[in-house]
Amino acid sequence: MKTALITGGAARIGAQIAKTLHDNNFKIIIHCNHSKEKAQHLCESLNSIRQDSAEVISGDLNHIQSISSIVKSIDSLDLLVNNASVFYPKSVENSDIGDWDDVINVNLRAPFFLSKGLSKKLSRNDGSIINIIDIHADRPLKNHAVYNISKAGLKMMTQTLAKELAPSIRVNGVSPGSILWPEASAEISDSEKKLMLERIALNRQGSPQDIADTVLFLAKSDYITGQIINIDGGRTLNQ
Repeated sequence: MKTALITGGAARIGAQIAKTLHDNNFKIIIHCNHSKEKAQHLCESLNSIRQDSAEVISGDLNHIQSISSIVKSIDSLDLLVNNASVFYPKSVENSDIGDWDDVINVNLRAPFFLSKGLSKKLSRNDGSIINIIDIHADRPLKNHAVYNISKAGLKMMTQTLAKELAPSIRVNGVSPGSILWPEASAEISDSEKKLMLERIALNRQGSPQDIADTVLFLAKSDYITGQIINIDGGRTLNQ
């Protein structure tokens, strides 16, 4: 049984990735920070399907010490899915050093040092890394300055690691378009949702399952590395 670590794996897209990989005989390590209750519920659900097939690991990816602890706690790994992400609106004018640290540390620094720290364990298993990026890595989303920068960096990191960690580790990325509506401080109005849908060639949102299926495809594809797949219903055709 192969083992997969999914950061931010307790809810939303991360949870669906965890469920889909589990359905395909992966042992799942669910990373969480604030969503400990959701993570534990998901873990219990997966273990009820297959005994001892899931566990929870917690840690704040904003802190390098937590990343080191996560790395040390894992004995063997076949797949690292860097899914955890910070997303909220801030223009250039309104961004401060706190925003920079919050977003860059979780969205870019953590995936780099998790990949670096776990590379020897992944290499022993001819493993792979899959980064959840964003279509706005290529075309910036207004009023999300630091977020756009973090995801553009994650895209370049994907290609850089693919070259540097080959041939023993494959590294790829998945760039979602509109999959789930933003929540909390990032929530958008109904009119903004309507405008977004009108820009999508398929005239509808995708689903977390669309992302999870692509992660599974890349995890199984032994001759693909350094690639980023857009899952956006054709939205980038109209950006």
